[in-house]
Amino acid sequence: MNVLRLPWLELGVFIPLIGALWVRFRSDPDDARRHGLIVAGLTLVCMIGGWVDFESLQTNDARDSWSPLAYLFGRNVFVVDELSAPLLALTALLYFLTILSTMRAKARVFSFERSLTSEAILLATFACAIPWGLVALLALGTVPPYLELRQNKKPTRVYLAHMGLFILLLVLGEIAVERTASSSEQSLIAILLLTAAVLVRSGVVPVHCWMTDLFEHASLGTAILFVTPMVGVYGVARIILPVAPQWALQAISMISLFTALYAAGMALVQREARRFFCYLFLSHSSLVLVGIETAVPVGLTGSLSLWLSVALSMTGFGLALRCVESRVGRILLTEFHGLYEQIPMMAGLFLLTGLASIGFPGTVGFVGVELVVEGAVQALPLVAPLVVVVTALNGLAVIQAYFRIFTGRPYPSTIDLQVRPSERASVLIISALILVGGLYPQLGVSNRYRAALKLVGMRSHGEAPTPAHDHRPPQVGLNLAPDAPR
Repeated sequence: MNVLRLPWLELGVFIPLIGALWVRFRSDPDDARRHGLIVAGLTLVCMIGGWVDFESLQTNDARDSWSPLAYLFGRNVFVVDELSAPLLALTALLYFLTILSTMRAKARVFSFERSLTSEAILLATFACAIPWGLVALLALGTVPPYLELRQNKKPTRVYLAHMGLFILLLVLGEIAVERTASSSEQSLIAILLLTAAVLVRSGVVPVHCWMTDLFEHASLGTAILFVTPMVGVYGVARIILPVAPQWALQAISMISLFTALYAAGMALVQREARRFFCYLFLSHSSLVLVGIETAVPVGLTGSLSLWLSVALSMTGFGLALRCVESRVGRILLTEFHGLYEQIPMMAGLFLLTGLASIGFPGTVGFVGVELVVEGAVQALPLVAPLVVVVTALNGLAVIQAYFRIFTGRPYPSTIDLQVRPSERASVLIISALILVGGLYPQLGVSNRYRAALKLVGMRSHGEAPTPAHDHRPPQVGLNLAPDAPR
């Protein structure tokens, strides 16, 4: 295994942990926000540095150059590979942008200490190479939202029941995996337990009510950061995809497709903006699962690309909604609010990120959606038209919400609703990434294609083929077969 030039991974995990302890003793919310932003910025620098360092090595995986945890556990704890490298950088970016766009009205209800702690846990989850360590981190990641709900005296029963079920299934599944570790194939019980666990965490129907409950009662920033990195999808890619039989993947694909259709329909009829966002995100994340379960290189490439684009665009979409909510309170979609004249920049971000999430041409999500449809045509032909229907319904829901919030007769306001400089910076960063990724997608597609080949190689119990010799990445705009690129 190759070695990174600096211990980027452990720095990226321990900096937010230490920062959380430091922020804990800041009594002033503005002071806590300022220090939290500095810590999140340093973490982002480490994760981007680790990604660039990894890409320069041109290898399948790499570890830190110096790791106290490796000496402690006798093996490499944190490892970066083609799948996790961009996820680590994207996760750090999402937390940085969320803290950057947090205004004074939200600083008193959004805990920067818990946010940094959650960031450290999530980064460690995406980099962990020890099976039981991954299980422990996935379980630990559910704690900060519960603490917030309890501290704010909000209902916790629904969230606690579903996350408890997720942890129980995950632990039982890992125990079953260990008991069959000597056999050539995993037992059916282990596969079913782990599959059920990641589906609960992903919020598929009918175990999705914890997600709507979280958006209803938690702060919007906490809810966004808990769901948009899509840890459940990561569990499917790491745990389920390499060992699950084809019938199990098809079953997961059908469940995910039904969830995507159901959530898209529900997003169209929601009367409250938070629930609308929740169902819209649930529909998009289910489409990512549909692409992963095709288990063909083109479909996997599209799914992995869509994973990154949905995480970025839906976080931006949620942050735009959060900025509006911080000015006017909870938003109802039963009337026209006419906010465009007061905050035109936020209206533009809302529309841009919403269209990017559905794969509008010229945005970062376009290629991912196209490749997911192509992969579905190859693996499950009947699924592809339904994916298009889901995308169309989500597009209608986005446009409808835009008109409800930003168009109509403007109402006079006694307070200044203009966008603040930190919010403007967040808007510009997200918009630039969405447009650059849409206009120049080949670099990202090539990276995701290599990760897809590695997953396919793991599934076939062999080494993934070297892209330079056996395959070329899908060329954007061409209709390609995975084994005969043109």
